[in-house]
Amino acid sequence: NKILAKHKMQSGGLPTPPWLGPYPTDSSTRYKVEIRSQDKPEPWIVKSLWEHASLGLKGDGLVYVNHSNELINSLRDSAPQLGGICFAEKYINGREFNLSLIAGPDGPQVLPPAEILFENYPADKPHIVCYDAKWNTTSFEYSHTPRSFSFSQGDEALIGTLKKTAIDCWNLFCLGGYARVDFRVDENGGIWILEINANPCISPDAGFTAALDTAGISFRQGLGLILEDALKTKVHRFLFSTPISSKENMAQLSSYQFRYDPNHSDTDAIRELVAATGFFYNHEVELAVELIKERLAKGEEESGYHFLFYEFQGRLVGYTCYGLIPCTASSFDIYWIAVHPDFQHKGLGKSIIYETERLIQSIGGTRIYLDTAQSNQYQATRAFYQNCDYEQVSVLVDFYGPGESKVIYCKLVESIEHCQKMKCRRITNLKN
Repeated sequence: NKILAKHKMQSGGLPTPPWLGPYPTDSSTRYKVEIRSQDKPEPWIVKSLWEHASLGLKGDGLVYVNHSNELINSLRDSAPQLGGICFAEKYINGREFNLSLIAGPDGPQVLPPAEILFENYPADKPHIVCYDAKWNTTSFEYSHTPRSFSFSQGDEALIGTLKKTAIDCWNLFCLGGYARVDFRVDENGGIWILEINANPCISPDAGFTAALDTAGISFRQGLGLILEDALKTKVHRFLFSTPISSKENMAQLSSYQFRYDPNHSDTDAIRELVAATGFFYNHEVELAVELIKERLAKGEEESGYHFLFYEFQGRLVGYTCYGLIPCTASSFDIYWIAVHPDFQHKGLGKSIIYETERLIQSIGGTRIYLDTAQSNQYQATRAFYQNCDYEQVSVLVDFYGPGESKVIYCKLVESIEHCQKMKCRRITNLKN
């Protein structure tokens, strides 16, 4: 999700071009900028929120607008060709750089920077590394955008800043193995991060491999470094961007705690957490808040809503809301499961869902249901459910709207009472 990545860059103090979107979505000032009417239209570039490899990005794909409403209209027109959901980014006129990074024994190593040159481009042609520039070998863009690793002495300070910023990106996103950061440098020398790619192409003809070669690292050696980093024994490495001692590690881990009883501060905390994920409309966020309000007002038994909270140093970073499905004996729905973007990709989601399953088992649950949308936006969510051993059991076509189906997953679990009976039976068999 490129917008969540940009939001994280911005919150971490890293420069990224202004953006507007995504579209479609509820109106949300968190992801919008205001474009005021002016004499000279501003150039913007429309991109897919989820797709990669510059899919749908055209060489003449700039949009010139005087007002935010004009840009929103362009997003609406472009969304069908860009995976169904897109956003707009302020076009930075200037130079383009790619900085590849690879894990080393002493931390990430920045490989020789590469600049994409726009050779013999007509004066009115935007400098965009579009889809054709990457993939269409017969296009003008493909043959006129060579990669260069040569720089003059006048670029030394700029290259140093780009390298430092690439390391900052690595640390902010807790990357590992290998990565690539794409930059634009404007006409005043200001740097802007376009994207942080956690798994750039490493085929023999890719830019990453060219950077390895320029650094004097063979393809085989590069793969070795990536694999060595993946296989290192780093206790809970995902929690930290720098190595720490075991004592500090345990102190950090002890800062994560489950909480089982709601309090009134959870109303605002859940609203902030669910909104921060960027996956839900405003009315959906308020629905999540209504459930905790009903639980607080009526209690667990009358409301039918159970909650599990996961906190880090007293801050709510994840939660679930679940309950017995009406008119069933032991089937439960997990209505909500959410992890704050700052704490995602660290294993917290699995910890929360497994603890939720244990709690459901303890009150006699035997079937647990989850559901989500079938659109590309929720591909990671569906993969997460499957990785937690949930099986797809149904697809309700056009449930949310035309082309937006609902996917239902289920997991069978044995109740705690059943598990205890089976354990006693096994012990008796052993004695006999």
